[in-house]
Amino acid sequence: MATGKINVSVENIFPLIKKFLYSDHEIFLRELVSNATDATLKLKHLTGIGEANVEYGNPIIEVKIDKENKKLHIIDQGIGMTAEEVEKYINQVAFSGAEEFLEKYKDSAKDAGIIGHFGLGFYSAFMVAEKVEIITKSYKDEPAVHWICDGSPEFTLEPAEKSERGTEIILHIAEDSTEFLEDYRVRELLKKYNKFMPVPIKFGTKKETLPKPEDAPEDYKAEEIEIDNIINNPEPAWTKQPGDLNEEDYKAFYHELYPTQFDEPLFNIHLNVDYPFNLTGILYFPKLSADLQAQKDKIQLYQNQVFVTDNVEGIVPEFLTLLRGVIDSPDIPLNVSRSYLQADGAVKKISNYITRKVADKLKSLFTENREDFEKKWNDIKIVLEYGMLSEPKFYEKAGAFMLYPTVDNKFFTLDELKEKIAPAQTDKDGKLVVLYASNKDAQHSYIAEARDKGYEVLLLDSPIVSHLIQKLEGDNENLTFARVDADHIDKLIKKDDEQISKLNDEEKEKLKTVLEEIVPKSTYTVQLEAMDSQAAPFRITQPEFMRRMKEMSATGGGMFGMGNLPEMYNLVVNTNHELTGNILSTDDKEHREALVKQALDLAKLSQNLLKGEELTAFVKRSFELIK
Repeated sequence: MATGKINVSVENIFPLIKKFLYSDHEIFLRELVSNATDATLKLKHLTGIGEANVEYGNPIIEVKIDKENKKLHIIDQGIGMTAEEVEKYINQVAFSGAEEFLEKYKDSAKDAGIIGHFGLGFYSAFMVAEKVEIITKSYKDEPAVHWICDGSPEFTLEPAEKSERGTEIILHIAEDSTEFLEDYRVRELLKKYNKFMPVPIKFGTKKETLPKPEDAPEDYKAEEIEIDNIINNPEPAWTKQPGDLNEEDYKAFYHELYPTQFDEPLFNIHLNVDYPFNLTGILYFPKLSADLQAQKDKIQLYQNQVFVTDNVEGIVPEFLTLLRGVIDSPDIPLNVSRSYLQADGAVKKISNYITRKVADKLKSLFTENREDFEKKWNDIKIVLEYGMLSEPKFYEKAGAFMLYPTVDNKFFTLDELKEKIAPAQTDKDGKLVVLYASNKDAQHSYIAEARDKGYEVLLLDSPIVSHLIQKLEGDNENLTFARVDADHIDKLIKKDDEQISKLNDEEKEKLKTVLEEIVPKSTYTVQLEAMDSQAAPFRITQPEFMRRMKEMSATGGGMFGMGNLPEMYNLVVNTNHELTGNILSTDDKEHREALVKQALDLAKLSQNLLKGEELTAFVKRSFELIK
């Protein structure tokens, strides 16, 4: 058996770093500005603990374009480097100065906000530059140095004339990357990745008008001065304590995050945890549009105020991806290029925490101001229903604030609803029957009948309601849900005063035979029911189970394996209605068929099932009847 060490050739690894380290070349600016931020924060920490005997002051990071000479400069006033440190941190690939710093000062620097980890970020510069220079002077009393490399393993290191501490990175932009010499492009990247970095970032200057003095003459001309154009907000709202912010602060930050959104968020949830992991952030509940897919991927993920991605799948529970806001955590495991999440046990813990925090906030909003919570219900219900279906931990807590609205705009929790409808709404097996409508207009006649009998009817109109009520029934043994048009109301709910049919058994059999000769058997099952003589003669219902399975299959992407289920309906015929007697007694076969078709079409019309050729024939027949 032989053992040994694998040798990595610098000549081979350098092109790989340049070409494959980062999925997108624009990341180079994020990395270099992050390095400048680290250098500044390190100095802040060392001056704070007395190890750096210098004035920290008010340092900034400056990004400058020299378009004529095809150069891009990133300048900081941070800790700087000695010649020895350049050798150590720049000339050794993947030696992270940030990681070493954090290890050395692990007790005092844990909250310093140091970003770097892998020590590869600097080399992203070679993805867009044909040559890179570093001019740097350490905060220590040592000479400045000048490092130059053209992207090969060869470099030069020599003394420099720089007198002020800090580091200047100079990128000689390659011909295939000249887009990064354009002001708009660099500004775009700084706004995207560095908008909330903890150190002010200067990009150019802007004019500012001085305020008019109180004793200024009438012909006073306002004076303009040039000031630094600071492109970022170093202290975004999520870095502050909730007690230091008011509602207007949260709304202002929402519009800072989403400058093209003109709506106001419904409410926010401020996340702030330091054990067993560090995480801060603010989540906003927006008003949801009909296109839920377009609502997704609006939450921004940061690591120490550096933008990482707006694809937060995994760290944020899926049902909350419809929200907006920011999550920032130094403990989120990222791949080496800081571009996407890596699978890790910490991710699930963070996801569980966010779920719990959102549930707790919703409960407190419900408890503190139920009336306001009810007003916002229609804008947030789809998120909560989705959460109940997809997250067991959320489902456990949701019973305390999940609302079930009625068609007349009353709101109940499930426990309140059970108390309200018991014992009036029970079936023959003693189960409580929750009646609901999915469309107030389409099911108006069914709702009216139920309300006339004194029953409560919920309005459950979200696209995933079939999945939700299936789960609720599974967890509540003595509860069943039925849509108001699922069957005749007296079949759904036990009645003491059952109607007696005016027809005898022989007449019923004859009527059923007549109807089945005219009504399409492939679509309708004829059912004879004794109802009030004033109730509709024909009524179409769809068996609750079949309709629910169709809806669940449609919204679940065929998750139930049933494919396209056939359209099956019940034709419920009122044996006590005058029309039914007329159909049975007429000897004119053509007239009888016309009566049945007209009554069937009217029933179909009430369920929005009459369309196309059938609707045209119905209109023509109706005019003939009234002529």
